[in-house]
Amino acid sequence: MRLKDKVAIITGAAGGQGKAEALLFAKEGAIVIATDMQKELLDKTGEEIKAISPKSEVLTHNVASDEDWKKVIDLALEKFGRVDILVNNAGISTELNIVNTSIEKWDQVLDVNLKGTFLGMRHVIPLMEKNGGGSIVNISSIAGLTGGSGASAYTASKGAVRLLTKAVAVDYAKQNIRCNSVHPGYIETPMTKQLFENEDTRGWFQSLTPLPRLGQSIDIAYGVLYLASDESSFVTGIELPVDGGYYAQ
Repeated sequence: MRLKDKVAIITGAAGGQGKAEALLFAKEGAIVIATDMQKELLDKTGEEIKAISPKSEVLTHNVASDEDWKKVIDLALEKFGRVDILVNNAGISTELNIVNTSIEKWDQVLDVNLKGTFLGMRHVIPLMEKNGGGSIVNISSIAGLTGGSGASAYTASKGAVRLLTKAVAVDYAKQNIRCNSVHPGYIETPMTKQLFENEDTRGWFQSLTPLPRLGQSIDIAYGVLYLASDESSFVTGIELPVDGGYYAQ
């Protein structure tokens, strides 16, 4: 029960890494406010979460909308009176290089991945200040640590999340608000399913990772759990690669 009675907002929680995080948090005693744009899938995931943590809530939520964030915060205050943990997990990807990235696609990726993270922290930090502290975990990517190739908008957004995390960590350390980023490597999720269906492509990505397998959503969830829990009470501003050794090369 590493998160016993802590109130945790997790975005993008309907499937993949967000679902794994939400279920793990619930098993560790947290009250989870799970949000996502995919209402039908979120409702199904919500049933699983509530079976473990009955006080938990689900809410349809566009992370790029300031008004939607206000609804999430209003729910948290009305039901629980506080927020202890924020996991900015929601994200989208694109495989386009910069020349082939339309302005509309650029704006969409930056809105969800970066603006959504900014808005979440902007709304939650004042609550955490009143509460005496809290933990924020932002999901970036190994693309936020290395340039890679292609996916220019995605890489830019995840690199920005990395440094925004550090800025917030420094700004709010004296308020006992910790802020860290997690950088997944090649992880099997619904978002990457199509990419890894081809055996040759799957084998190529796996060959890039020193540990001889692709990552799973639960691998990310355990890293997030550590940073959300009091076990990391002296840890802030770090970037935690969960990537099978990719970044060590």
